[in-house]
Amino acid sequence: MLRVSAADQYLVATGDTPLMEIWAALPQGLFPPFPPVELPGGLGGLLQRGGFGQTFFFAAEVLGLCFRTPKGRVVRAGGLTVKNVQGYDLVRPFVGSFGALGEVLEATLRLRPGRARVFLRRPGELYDHPYRPRFLWQEKAHTYAFHFGHPLEVRRFQEAFGGQEVAGSLDYREWFPRGMGVGPGPLADLRFGWADGGGCPEMPEVFKRLAEAL
Repeated sequence: MLRVSAADQYLVATGDTPLMEIWAALPQGLFPPFPPVELPGGLGGLLQRGGFGQTFFFAAEVLGLCFRTPKGRVVRAGGLTVKNVQGYDLVRPFVGSFGALGEVLEATLRLRPGRARVFLRRPGELYDHPYRPRFLWQEKAHTYAFHFGHPLEVRRFQEAFGGQEVAGSLDYREWFPRGMGVGPGPLADLRFGWADGGGCPEMPEVFKRLAEAL
């Protein structure tokens, strides 16, 4: 299930929705909080891992969630009209919880406007670029960047970053037959390296108590 509101700049999709299916449904000039790449687990997997490649606070782009906890309880948190502060507070712990709080059934994401976009690739290792794009990651021996916004801003970034333009989208699913987790692997962003069958970050004690309570 996928629903897009161009006027209010948000989308609602089920957790099993492929990422590029979301991209294909968006009107021109609106962008989701992830680059044009396909990753294991669709939207639900992306949210459990805390996003991919972003250079901003990813959880703030998730307006609402419906998820099933490991105990089978269905929880609704956040939403377009936030009345339940306690429920809203569960959105941010869930994002990047690597499945400890459950699986995504449905999510509401913020869409951002932009009049121009550029997708670039250049040789070299990943580093935090001074002209920071919206998304930045390393694939083996190359660094990729995706940026959108005002045409002048996008052009300045392209001139500073260099490299070659990438046509279309990328599909990394076959790189992770055992699942996408944290560890040395073929992909890396400013948060983690991503490995086939990799693990998850150490869970803080307070987070363990939250998972047990749910």
